[in-house]
Amino acid sequence: MNISCHSEFGKIHSLLIKRAPAAFISDAHIQQYWQQLNYLGKPSLAGAVEEYNSFESVLRQHADTIYHLPEDGSVNMDSIYCRDASIATNAGMIICNMGKAARMNEPAAEQKAFEANNIKILGSITAPGTLEGGDVAWLDENTLAVGHTYRTNEEGIRQLKALLNPIGVDVIVAALPHYKGPSDVFHLMSILSPVDKDLAVVYSPLMPIAVRDLLMARGYQFVEVPDEEFDSMGCNVLALAPRVCLMADGNPITKAALEKAGCKVIVYTGTEISVKGGGGPTCLTRPIYRYTPQT
Repeated sequence: MNISCHSEFGKIHSLLIKRAPAAFISDAHIQQYWQQLNYLGKPSLAGAVEEYNSFESVLRQHADTIYHLPEDGSVNMDSIYCRDASIATNAGMIICNMGKAARMNEPAAEQKAFEANNIKILGSITAPGTLEGGDVAWLDENTLAVGHTYRTNEEGIRQLKALLNPIGVDVIVAALPHYKGPSDVFHLMSILSPVDKDLAVVYSPLMPIAVRDLLMARGYQFVEVPDEEFDSMGCNVLALAPRVCLMADGNPITKAALEKAGCKVIVYTGTEISVKGGGGPTCLTRPIYRYTPQT
């Protein structure tokens, strides 16, 4: 097997995470930030720590190497959703520029962690460009889909293309709808989670037709998330390996559909670390390398 950053579904080799105690810090920190960050409710610190310990125990069983972001006074509790501040490529990490102003310091904090662990940096997205990691998904080794959203703008996408085109990566743009507006967390990976080379979890009502058609033309089958499980993050599914899926508990219809498609599904309790902040398992992790078949 080879290892590559250009996959959403290969068996995880290495990834970056930020534990709940390092992100949520204290009850006072949570009290200060949870409303201004548009959380659905005030997280319990004790509950978040317990949930995260269980969540990380699953990751330890499936990843060879786990890097941990340290506590950092320049960022807030949203930094637990560490996927958004960077993008992994075979030429190095791309450091993002957040579309959510309250998260503007997270990319620099991640860059420090990558450099401390001798992880190469390819480049950075700079103002006026914005780009968040939740808006990108690898479709194959040489194709990256990026959502044009309130968090990722045209200039950010232009800079992304400029970084990736020289290494032979085709960037496909998915223009997402207004939905709930600029204050809502609505990324491309809110509606698309590839879990194998030919299987993706999708929420079709919000998916651009061109992207849906493209995936179908590439041979993808879809696990369709029902309306009643979209807000509970039924579409936010992390592939630990091909058709080995990690998702937040409380989405039984999607879970059953994944199992019918031949997937092993592991669920975790995410009331405090996922549901209240709107960030599922893909948001809570920044996969770096995955194992991929030799070509």
